[in-house]
Amino acid sequence: MERTLEEFLAAYREKPWRPGHVDCCLFLAAWAIWLGHRDPAEHLRGVYDSEDGFRAIIERAGSVSALVGFCVSRICGKPLQRPRCGAIGVIGSATNIHRQFGAIHDGERWNVRFKNGVGFMTAAPIAIWVI
Repeated sequence: MERTLEEFLAAYREKPWRPGHVDCCLFLAAWAIWLGHRDPAEHLRGVYDSEDGFRAIIERAGSVSALVGFCVSRICGKPLQRPRCGAIGVIGSATNIHRQFGAIHDGERWNVRFKNGVGFMTAAPIAIWVI
C-alpha cells in the first residue's frame, strides 16, 4: 500500500486547488476512489466553489469529522483507534470546526492537501478510519 499511497500523493500534489473538486476533504474521497471505491463524496463534488461554500457545508454537518464520517459510511469504512498507513482521518481542533482538516496517514505522519500542494501536519486526530 505504501507504494500506491506514494503514487497517489504524487499525482494529487500536482492538481491545482479547486474548492469542490480538489481540496482538503475531497482529497480523502480521491484516495478512496484511487483504492477502487465509488466516490464517497459525490454529493459534495462541484456543489461549492469557495472557502465560504465549504464552510457552510461543514457548519450544516456540525464538523469536518461528521461530514467525513458520513462519506466514509457510504463505502463501509471502519473506525480505527490508531492511524496506520493509508488510514484517513480528521485532525486538528476538536472544538473549532474551522481548524479541522482531512488527512491521510502515511505510516509516520498525516498528509493534508493545502492550497499549494500536499504537505505534512502535526495535529491530534479527532477521528480515524480505514477504507
